[in-house]
Amino acid sequence: MAPIVPPFTAETALQKVKVAQDLWNTKDPAKVALAYTPDTIWRNRDTFLKGREEVVQFLTKKWEKENGYRLRKDLFAFTDNKIAVQFFYEWYEEKPDGSRQWYRTYGLEDWTFDDDGLMRKRQMSGNDVAISDADRWFKDGVDVNSLTIGPEHL
Repeated sequence: MAPIVPPFTAETALQKVKVAQDLWNTKDPAKVALAYTPDTIWRNRDTFLKGREEVVQFLTKKWEKENGYRLRKDLFAFTDNKIAVQFFYEWYEEKPDGSRQWYRTYGLEDWTFDDDGLMRKRQMSGNDVAISDADRWFKDGVDVNSLTIGPEHL
């Protein structure tokens, strides 16, 4: 597949979002980091990062904590070299008694790309909501893209 580069169209912006979704769902920090410029700048909630090395370290810690991680990203808006994304992901925390507490994270991202299609800036704001196992959307075998997410969650 050829790189998806700016200026974006509705079609290429959507492709870029789904490629990113699939990449993040690998949970491979080194592989994910290659989608960003070497000097990428991130704000992830209250954490500020610069460069691929910091991204790899951050994602490694993230996925050590967020067990069972499954993500869906949806295109929110785009311009020539920017894309805004609405996302949902689910994960669980292992409790000392061996039980699991599931969470769904709701959020928005703001991405800016260089001319080669690498992300040079990423800002993320998100909120974690405790859910029961029965309330999970992204159970094993569920295609994250096929699930209808109701307006009460948007």
